[in-house]
Amino acid sequence: MNNFGFIKVAAVSPRVAVADCKENLAAMKKELDQAVKAGGKIVVFPELCLTGYTLQDLFYQQLLVEEAKVALEMFAWETKGLDVLTFVGLPFAYEGKLYNVAAACFDGRVIGLVPKCFLPNYSEFYEARHFTSGRGKKGLVYLKTRSGEEYPVLFAEGLLFKDLNHENLIVGCEICEDLWVADSPSTQMAKRGATILVNLSASDEIIGKAEYRKNLVAFQSAKTLSAYVYADAGKGESSTDFVFSGHNLIVENATILDESPLFSGQMALADVDLDRLANERRRTGTFEMVDHDPSRTVDFRFASLGDYKKETLKRLVPPMPFVPADKEQRNKRCEEILSIQALGLAKRLSHTHGKSLVIGISGGLDSTLALLVAVKALDYLKKDRKDLIAVTMPGFGTTDRTYHNAVSLVENLGAELREISIVPAVLQHFKDINHDQENHDVTYENAQARQRTYLLMDIANQTGGLVVGTGDLSELALGWATYNGDHMSMYGVNASVPKTLVRHLVRYYADTCKEEETQNILFDILDTPVSPELLPPKDGKISQKTEDLVGPYELHDFFLYYVLRYGYRPKKIYYLAKQAYEDKYDSATILKWLRSFYWRFFAQQFKRSCLPDGPKVGSVAVSPRGDLKMPSDAISRMWIDEVFSLQEELEEE
Repeated sequence: MNNFGFIKVAAVSPRVAVADCKENLAAMKKELDQAVKAGGKIVVFPELCLTGYTLQDLFYQQLLVEEAKVALEMFAWETKGLDVLTFVGLPFAYEGKLYNVAAACFDGRVIGLVPKCFLPNYSEFYEARHFTSGRGKKGLVYLKTRSGEEYPVLFAEGLLFKDLNHENLIVGCEICEDLWVADSPSTQMAKRGATILVNLSASDEIIGKAEYRKNLVAFQSAKTLSAYVYADAGKGESSTDFVFSGHNLIVENATILDESPLFSGQMALADVDLDRLANERRRTGTFEMVDHDPSRTVDFRFASLGDYKKETLKRLVPPMPFVPADKEQRNKRCEEILSIQALGLAKRLSHTHGKSLVIGISGGLDSTLALLVAVKALDYLKKDRKDLIAVTMPGFGTTDRTYHNAVSLVENLGAELREISIVPAVLQHFKDINHDQENHDVTYENAQARQRTYLLMDIANQTGGLVVGTGDLSELALGWATYNGDHMSMYGVNASVPKTLVRHLVRYYADTCKEEETQNILFDILDTPVSPELLPPKDGKISQKTEDLVGPYELHDFFLYYVLRYGYRPKKIYYLAKQAYEDKYDSATILKWLRSFYWRFFAQQFKRSCLPDGPKVGSVAVSPRGDLKMPSDAISRMWIDEVFSLQEELEEE
């Protein structure tokens, strides 16, 4: 079964009939059926949904409490054979007291009862008038099956529900106010291993509360590195004093996966990535785990978490995970990244008492971004832009388009422009090493890149400056850099910026630039194919396009993100890539470049092991001093083998 570490969860808000358990039971069964048809494996209902939350002193009525218990048993029977874990709310009498309880139901039985710990007794809430806190409680109660057979059920604060068939699936449950207190029960549940936290809630709606509630749920999921499923009371509750909106939320480590519109009554449904949560906890050294408490753990077994080769994945898989889809957020991110890059460079220049910045400018995206960052760094330091020495070094593959863009951009930004043709020096070098200049092999290409770096380093010595590196994160991941050529600098400002983000940073600068001529140059650079321009042009145009050789950068950035950020295996990355690029790349193309990525990533680690300093801007980076401590001679066989097995499966289909 191919579930790829996902589980579909649902938060529902059935229409409530106040104090009518039979009507509520029917409404809940209807909602459960819809959730199951949608693929839901964990279905969460609101607080006290079997009776309604707004009963006030009717909770004192013995008949109501007994009918609620019967309704619970009947609801549990309905889960027989569904392979679904559900949570429902009701008032429950235990040892002479009444508790606000969440009941977990699975395969025809109630498998646990979790009492609410923190009872609000302020403003419009008076729960302490009717209920007793469940803090510290633990014992057994007996419920009945459809045939009348009694069976024991654990009644306890902080119960965990552990799926014995799926290692990373442990569910913790709390009720409404439990989330709002400083030390939420869910915090302790997460530390005991819960990866999914559910909340049965009845949170009334007042101005501004929805945003606060959403932030609270998101923050708790981030703090506990968990998925949080929040089911809120909605239509039908008494409007004597307040109104409920049915604000259902599913959040995974601060990412909103789904949210129901207020007052809509809609179900929230999303796929939680258990692998992502497990990986985050493993790599976050400060996430403190505590000893497992078997006395507060209920075991159950899902037969399956679903076959995602057949089911639709209910979550967004962005094709560019490094680039926010929302324009406003993207612009904010771009401004922040440019500032990080520029301030890092400014600090390095200031610390070394450097007099200048030296950069090789080609008319391509990477050197353009580095140039813009260098200008920003000098502006921060209130230094003359003439302290930026931009060197264009035409070679065998330089085209008029890139040359003129490089020269014009430098002039428009007010930097000092120098032009040095590398052709004579490289030809002499070919003569020295007895290399045929008509042989356009790797020596032909790399000699040009190293000659350029040689010139930049000497100019930096000559002017008391620093060479600013231009290579980006994607190139470093693929090893698409000449060792001791463009691979080397004195400070690499783009070292943790992936190619897909480089493009958006340059576009953002162009969009916010007030100089029309500079804008036009930047837009033309954005339209220019990515190329190292090391091979002679054809008919005056670029003959060597990087993506024809190494593959689409958007795919490689996608692979890089999930390899380094979450440590996913190839088959899961392949599955996610098919979701993200369904209308753009076929399966064979994705597999071709996925295999290429793994081969290059492992084979080229030696280049990353000796990278110059550079600022980290995002959660994925390859600096050997920080994020990626990897042996240069690690073997890629098991990853490549899994890609080959996927290719074999594809050929058999």
